[in-house]
This record gives sequence, structure tokens and C-alpha cells, in this order.
Amino acid sequence: MTPAPVKASFSPVDVPENCALCPRLVAFRHQNQEKYPTFFNKPVPSFGDPDPELLIVGLAPGLQGANKTGRPFTGDASGDLLFATLEKYGYMEGTFLSRADDNVKLHNALITNAVRCVPPQNKTTAAEEANCRPFLINQISRPEKLKIILALGLVAHNSVLSTFGKTRAPYKFAHGALHDMGDCVSGTPITLIDSYHCSRYNTNTGRLTEQMFEQVFQTIGDLLATR
Repeated sequence: MTPAPVKASFSPVDVPENCALCPRLVAFRHQNQEKYPTFFNKPVPSFGDPDPELLIVGLAPGLQGANKTGRPFTGDASGDLLFATLEKYGYMEGTFLSRADDNVKLHNALITNAVRCVPPQNKTTAAEEANCRPFLINQISRPEKLKIILALGLVAHNSVLSTFGKTRAPYKFAHGALHDMGDCVSGTPITLIDSYHCSRYNTNTGRLTEQMFEQVFQTIGDLLATR
């Protein structure tokens, strides 16, 4: 099932800076604007190649990470493994310094989040995920070359399933699992691949190792080489 673009008065991809769809997230945003006036403190836009073969979907911005810097997976430990792996597999050039003003550029890959605003305790609600889904739908619908979606964690996995109108039972989340999503706008088959989120908790506890994460990217490379 092809995700249908959503008609809206704002950009087809980026959330408006003053988005008011989620009262809890808006209230938290206002708190952070007062507490951290130098932070980005707005819905975080996607980052990378606008017409990629690979779309990476995370959960939401981290308070001291993307909410601070304005770039997904930048500013806290969650981005260290992701950007290092993107560089190793040829998707990145430049030097990742964990800040938005470094010279990092992505090729053939785009990073976004299921929810674009930082949530309290890094936990989103089902309503917030649903409110932000139109932006994910448009992000998936827009690229013409898109072939692979990498979901970092269960929330991202479920958000992608909802975007494609899939029920959850036949598409169980598991690290390294592959799921056929059908065709996207260009008629190209889309594959969803799962990975544990590259959070500090997962990497520090060994739930996600560098080798495990790289194996996911090796699988992505193998899939793209056959299409």
C-alpha cells in the first residue's frame, strides 16, 4: 500500500516551528525554551539527502541531543554509532563532531524521526505518534528512489507500519528482521529493516553492539546492490 501524501498548508516534509498538535509536547517545548534558551527547542527537521534510497527513522529528538542542536541524532551519544556506521558504509562525508555546524553531509541516506518534538522522559504517546504521522507519510512518499527504510526501535517500526496501513501482528519487530512494505510512489518495492535503537542504554548494556549494527547496514547494502 502506497502512503498517500497529506494535503496541508505547511511544507510537505517539515513540521512548522510553532506546531501545536500535541499539547504535552508544546508545554514541554515552552519549558525548555525558558530553561535552555540557547537550544533549538523546535520540531527537528529531517537531515540528509532529499532523494535517498535509504530512509532512517528514529523515535524522537533527545533533550540534550537533537532538541539542542536541531539535527537528528546529533548532540548526544545516540549519534556516535549511527554516524560512524554511515561513514563506514559510504553514506557520509565530513567529520562528525556531534554538532549541527560540522561539515557532515549524507549521500543516498536521510534521517528523520517518528515524532519531531522532544518528549518528556524520551517517551512518546500513541496520540503524539499519530499526530506526527502525516509528516512521516510525506517524508516516505516524497523520495523517488526510496527502497529501504531502517527503523531504529519499536516505536519507529510501528510508525512505519501504520504509515503503510499494515497491522502489527504479521510484522514483528526484531533486530535485523526484514519486512515487505509493498510499493512506494515510484512503484519501487520498499523493504523495512529493523534495528535496536542506537541509544546509550542499548550500546552500554550490550543489547546493541557495533558488529550487530554494522550487520544491518551490510544487509542494506546487499539489498540495494540487487535492485
